[in-house]
Amino acid sequence: MSNCAFAPLRENYSLMHNYDTVAWFYDRLSRMVFGSALINAQLYLLNAIPANAHILIAGGGTGWILEEITKVHPTGLTITYVDASAKMIACSQKRNTGNNKVVFMISQVEAAPINNKFDIVVTPFLFDNLTEEAAQSAFSCLDKLLIPHGKWLYCDFQSTGIYWQRTLLKTMYIFFRAFSGVKAKRLPLVETYFSKRQYAVTAQKTFFKNFVVSYIYEKR
Repeated sequence: MSNCAFAPLRENYSLMHNYDTVAWFYDRLSRMVFGSALINAQLYLLNAIPANAHILIAGGGTGWILEEITKVHPTGLTITYVDASAKMIACSQKRNTGNNKVVFMISQVEAAPINNKFDIVVTPFLFDNLTEEAAQSAFSCLDKLLIPHGKWLYCDFQSTGIYWQRTLLKTMYIFFRAFSGVKAKRLPLVETYFSKRQYAVTAQKTFFKNFVVSYIYEKR
């Protein structure tokens, strides 16, 4: 296990939604619907992480990505791992993270008591959970935490106009609204946020017939 610390939930923080109810089968559900596409979309990003980086992972879920990062960098990283679900954090704390230092926070990223800056921000399927207003707030927060020329490793669903993808996305929102209280009904326009802040795309790749996209952005 890693050198881990735990930051408790702020007293004034109210969970608008989280994935406690689905944490125990979330990864299996993902593989059932998408096969390895969501995993591969995240793995594609990991080689952009430099040695000895300070990393913020927002909405990391069950934490399997921590073990994959450790395969690339078994030591030297300082990782802040933020998720609104206590059960997702509990799963993540059981992961093997080598000699990397990991701090876990049960919080939405806007409410997390984070004071330091980061070389790398990772948002694996975070923004599809958020309304447009919440997504803009989360983006602004994360943008302030990323150093100039830092990398933002982003992967999420994208709107393609293809009927079966629209239907699948709608079904996902209905399911997670019922089980996890997700308020979003459509994908926020996250790519426009990056464009307005003049982020540069240094690499990108699509998965699952273009329904899933991974971007490596550099902050200018």
